[in-house]
Amino acid sequence: MNSKKFLPCIYLYQKRAVNGLEDKREVSIDPVALAVSYSDNKCDGIFVFDLSETDNEHEENIDIIKEICASVAVPVIGAGHIRRMEDVKKLLYAGCRQAVLDYSLEDNVEITREVSMKFGADKLFAMVDNSKVVKEQCTLINQYISRLLIKEPAVLKEVAENSPVPVITTLPEISLEKIIEILKLDNVGGIAGKLVNDNIKEIQALKDLCKDNGIEVSEITAAYQWEDFKKNSDGLLPVIVQDYKTDAVLMQAYMNEEAYKATIHTGKMTYYSRSRQELWIKGETSGHYQYVKSLYGDCDMDTILARVVQIGAACHTGSYSCFFNEIVTMDDKTDSQHNPLKVFEDVFSVIKDRKENPKEGSYTNYLFDKGVDKILKKLGEEATEIVIAAKNPNPNEIKYEICDFLYHMMVLMAEKGVTWEEITTELANR
Repeated sequence: MNSKKFLPCIYLYQKRAVNGLEDKREVSIDPVALAVSYSDNKCDGIFVFDLSETDNEHEENIDIIKEICASVAVPVIGAGHIRRMEDVKKLLYAGCRQAVLDYSLEDNVEITREVSMKFGADKLFAMVDNSKVVKEQCTLINQYISRLLIKEPAVLKEVAENSPVPVITTLPEISLEKIIEILKLDNVGGIAGKLVNDNIKEIQALKDLCKDNGIEVSEITAAYQWEDFKKNSDGLLPVIVQDYKTDAVLMQAYMNEEAYKATIHTGKMTYYSRSRQELWIKGETSGHYQYVKSLYGDCDMDTILARVVQIGAACHTGSYSCFFNEIVTMDDKTDSQHNPLKVFEDVFSVIKDRKENPKEGSYTNYLFDKGVDKILKKLGEEATEIVIAAKNPNPNEIKYEICDFLYHMMVLMAEKGVTWEEITTELANR
C-alpha cells in the first residue's frame, strides 16, 4: 500500500466554493486562492467537484479548475458533471491528474471501459456510496479503475474489504483515535472531505501522529544532512533553481542550515538573504512560490540544483527567469535551429509583432485583416495539402506542407490569444 493521503475537497458552484455536494452555502468567493491555501498546508492532493447545473456554468468551472491546476503544486482530481468521455477529457486536459466517475450514475459506469482504455486506469477514480455496487462492478473496477472514493463513511469497512483497489473515504469530524484506526486499515489509502478541509492547518500534525503510530504518510525526506555539504566561507550553500517542466534556469540564491531544513520540511524553497541576514520563503510576498520537485547535490557537494514547480515569475522584476541580460551569444541562429520550441517561439514572436505593428504588404497582416474566417479557410486548405502530400513518395512534400500548416496555425493562435506555453502545458498534461 502506498503512503496514506490527506485530500481536501473544493465544491464549485456558480464560480464560488461552497460547503458540499448538497450544502450550497459559500465557503470562499475565490476557489483558486482556497486551493492554494490547501496546497500550501501540505495536503497530498485536492478533489475539485464541479456542481454546475448548466453548460455555461460547466465551462466556467472548467476554466476555474484549469486555473487551480496551474496554481497548486499538488495533484488535482476532478469530479462532477461527467456524462461522457468528452467530460473526462476536459478535466484531464485542464490539468487534473485524475477524474472521478460517479457510480451512482449508470452512464458513468457505462463509459468506464472506454475512458480507461483511452486515458489509463491510473487516471480514474470511481465514487461509490455502498458496498453493493462494488460487489456488482468488482471486475470492472479491478480492470479499469485505480481508486475508489467513498461518500458514506458508514460503509467504509465493508467497501474496503470488498474493493479490489485502494479506497479514499470522506470523513466528518471524528476523534484522533478513530482517524488512526481508519488509516490503519490495509485497503484505505487516505481520507478526504470535511475533516481535512476543517483541519487543513493541522495536516502536518496529523501526519506526525500517523508516523508515531507506524502509518506511512507522504513527505519529503532528505538523503543528505546539512553536515554532508561543503559550505562557502560564509557557511552558506549556493542553490541553482531550475523549472522542472521547461528546464529553464530561473535564479540563484543561498541556503544556510535553517533554510535547508525548512525547505525539506515545508516543500517550499526557502533561502537565506545575505543582505538582510534572515530567512526568506520564495513567493511569500508575491505569491510566486517555488515548490520542490527534486534537490540534487553536485559532484563536490558544494552546490544544490533545485528543480521546482514555479508559480508565476521567478524574478522580482516580473520576468519568468532572472537570467535575461544577454552578454554574449556565439551563434543564436544555430542554437535556434537545434531547439524546436525556440524556433516556434521565434516565428510566433514575428507573427505577434505583425499583429501589433502592421507592415504594409505583409501576408500575415493580410490574414489578420481578413479575419478569423479567412485564417480558418487557409488552415483547412493546408490540412488538406498535408493529406495529399502524405500520398506522395517524396518525403520533402509533407515537410513543406506541415510547415505551411504550422505557420497558419500560429496565425490563428495569435488571433485567438493562445501561446506556445499554453499548448506545451496542455500536451504535457495529456
